Amino acid sequence: MQNAQKIVSEDQAAGNIELLRHFLADRFLFDPDAHIDPDASLIGTGVLDSTGAMELVFFLEEKFGIEVADTELVPQNLDSLHKIGAYVERKTSAAS
Repeated sequence: MQNAQKIVSEDQAAGNIELLRHFLADRFLFDPDAHIDPDASLIGTGVLDSTGAMELVFFLEEKFGIEVADTELVPQNLDSLHKIGAYVERKTSAAS
């Protein structure tokens, strides 16, 4: 049973990352099919700036039903697709 839960969790995480990639690519690169390296810094590569980061936060709160605290607005949570995906996973798991 634990392996099945792990697979579902991995599938959900991959789906979340793809959803995030699509949002960022469409909204900030104006190409919904644009590739974004999941480990690359979104700020360092110019995908996000401070205004874009706030749009991302609004998206996360609306799409995933989470609340992003001011203290959580740090690169460790929001500076790459993988970091955002892990952050969303932590927040949604904590809410369950």
